[in-house]
Amino acid sequence: MPHAEVLPLAAPSLTAVLFGLSGCLVDFGARTHQHGAVSAEHAEVTPGALESLCSLQRQRIPCAWLDELPPALSHSLAAALPAWIKPSQHSETINPWPAPNACWQALMALNVERLDGCVLVSGEPRLLQSGLNAGLWTIGLASCGSLCGLAPNEWQALSQKEREHLRGKATVHLFGLGVHSVIDHLGELDTCLADIRLRRLKGEKP
Repeated sequence: MPHAEVLPLAAPSLTAVLFGLSGCLVDFGARTHQHGAVSAEHAEVTPGALESLCSLQRQRIPCAWLDELPPALSHSLAAALPAWIKPSQHSETINPWPAPNACWQALMALNVERLDGCVLVSGEPRLLQSGLNAGLWTIGLASCGSLCGLAPNEWQALSQKEREHLRGKATVHLFGLGVHSVIDHLGELDTCLADIRLRRLKGEKP
C-alpha cells in the first residue's frame, strides 16, 4: 500500500468522507445492481477498504456510505463493514442521483457543519456527478466500479494489457465528468486524500 505524503502542519484536515457502497467499499465491479441480489462474493470488501476506514477513524474524520439499492440489499452488502460507518439511504424517487440531495443528506446525518473539506469517493459515475453537483471534492475509482464491471476473479484473469486498457477507458470517463482525482482502488486512498489536503492548502477549491 502506498505511503501517504508527509503533509505540512498547516495542511487543513478533512471534514468528512462519503463513500459509495457497491463498487467502492464492497462488491468489486458493482455487480449487485446488475444481478439484483447479494452473493457472498458481492459482500466482500474491496482492496484497501478496511484499511482506509481504519485510517479515517484514527483521524476522527466522520464517514458514511451511500447507495441507491433497496435497503435490504444494501445492508446485506454492508455486513462486512465496521459498525461505526454510517449508512445513508436516500429514496431513489426523491431527487435521485445525479441530484446533490443524497450527498447533502448524508453530511447532515453526520452533523457536518460545512461543505469545505468534504470528499466523496465512488466508482459510480452518477454518484460522482451528485458529489460534484453538491460541491464536494470527488475521487473516482477506475478498476473496481461499474465502468469496468468485472468480478475480482474476472479482473485478475485479464492480461496486464487488458487491465490497463479498461482502467484507462474508465479513467478518461471519470476525468471527463470533472472528478478531482482518479485512483485504481481504495488501497491508494490515503495518498490521494493527502494530495487533496495539499491542494486545499494551496487555495484550490472543488
